[in-house]
Amino acid sequence: MSTVTPASAAPAATTDTPSAAPPRRALDWRVRFGVLSLIWGFSFLLIKVGTDGYAPFQVTLGRLVFGTLVLAAAMAVKRERLPRGARTWGHLAVAAFFLNALPFSLFAFAEETIPSTLAGICNATSPLWGMALSLVALSEDRPTRRRVAGLGLGFLGVLTVLGVWQGFHGLDLTGTVMALLASFSYPVGWIHVRRTLARTGHSHLSMTGAQLLLATVQLAVVTPLFTSWPHGFPVLPLLSVVALGTLGTGLAVLIQYGLVAEVGPTTAQMVTYFIPVIATAAGVAVLGESLSWSTPVGAVIVLAGAALTQPRNRGPRMREPRRLRRQA
Repeated sequence: MSTVTPASAAPAATTDTPSAAPPRRALDWRVRFGVLSLIWGFSFLLIKVGTDGYAPFQVTLGRLVFGTLVLAAAMAVKRERLPRGARTWGHLAVAAFFLNALPFSLFAFAEETIPSTLAGICNATSPLWGMALSLVALSEDRPTRRRVAGLGLGFLGVLTVLGVWQGFHGLDLTGTVMALLASFSYPVGWIHVRRTLARTGHSHLSMTGAQLLLATVQLAVVTPLFTSWPHGFPVLPLLSVVALGTLGTGLAVLIQYGLVAEVGPTTAQMVTYFIPVIATAAGVAVLGESLSWSTPVGAVIVLAGAALTQPRNRGPRMREPRRLRRQA
């Protein structure tokens, strides 16, 4: 998850170029918000099912391939072109690694040994990592008592989820650390995007399509080196990978940017707080995963801390001419 968008999904590069008023959508934004929450919440279940039949790198590669196809189809319909310029593609390659290739792979490896419920809750720590990193890397993000308190509260929630007083009894530490590193990777990528690709002049769709394409290439190089060709193609894991790519990576990104354009990033990012709830419910109800009291309690503390870390003003407002302000 990123400082603006959740993770497991497919955060991608954005631009800050002004745009015209968004067209009226056929579906109310609240409906699309709910659909996005469900898609990203169920993504952890799909990862879990996918790794039952395929190696983690294969799950990630399949996810990226199908997600890229969705973006390519959307670009074809809107007659969008890929961005140009070696510098832009270089920065996009870095963004693709930290926002797609690395966290998607880490979550897939993590869910070989930890439940999908825990992976979904680890994903919710992304705003906490983002706040901590932005205080160091972004000079405009100033610490406040409220945000520092949120950071401390959030990490207290992480310790609660992990059951630190029990000495991590019954917890696969390696898998949990991988899931937390995946969550940490998102804000690293977003900070890079914010500092290098904020004003390229390219559309969100073309930048996202290029980013997913580069992430697919990265996994296409890595996967054959560390995995062998699968002996079979079990149907249910295969369908999970297809759904993970087309819905959780491709369609979700399109919905996400539609929401950002219509209701703004502050409202759109609230989806972050629904993902662990849905991931937990899906893991318990569908996969029969066990749930101790510390997991939901810790998740609530994590989400409360993450909410406190978010700045009340998501960015400086452009000053309007005095004459226009009087007319408002």
